[in-house]
Amino acid sequence: MSSSDLLLDAFDRIRETVAAAVDGLGEEELAYRADGSANSIAWLVWHLTRIQDDHLAEVAGHEQTWTADGWAERFALPLDPSDTGYGHTPAQVTSVVATAGQLTGYHDAVHARTAAFVADLDGEALARVVDTRWDPPVTLAVRLISVVSDDLQHAGQAALVRGVLPRR
Repeated sequence: MSSSDLLLDAFDRIRETVAAAVDGLGEEELAYRADGSANSIAWLVWHLTRIQDDHLAEVAGHEQTWTADGWAERFALPLDPSDTGYGHTPAQVTSVVATAGQLTGYHDAVHARTAAFVADLDGEALARVVDTRWDPPVTLAVRLISVVSDDLQHAGQAALVRGVLPRR
């Protein structure tokens, strides 16, 4: 298995977990928050997809799918188009309302761009420094694993909230 195959498998697992977390849920269920400070499924899936979109667009050198493909307009959230959800207040979390179709549609679009980008990566490409603000500088490999880790954690949180829904 090549490095690109391994990365694609990891991003595929995120996509599968996202699809399972939102499948068949209505907007009210997607917006459910266990308490006033908790994140909803909608926010978690939107945020993890925004992070993947933001970080992959930066290292691939293209515009984010969120803006390039009109997803910001389709969601029509009361947030700046550059917002990824990092550091959101409870009120901002509440403002992220979406349908399952919007969430999976946006995630699938980002996944497709991600898959196309990672498909041809080799060891030399993965060793490229993409962020010199850290010591040591961040390579493409480290950035991609960081995205996978963050996304899987949030996808797991969305799955947990889905599991809580019948118990509320």
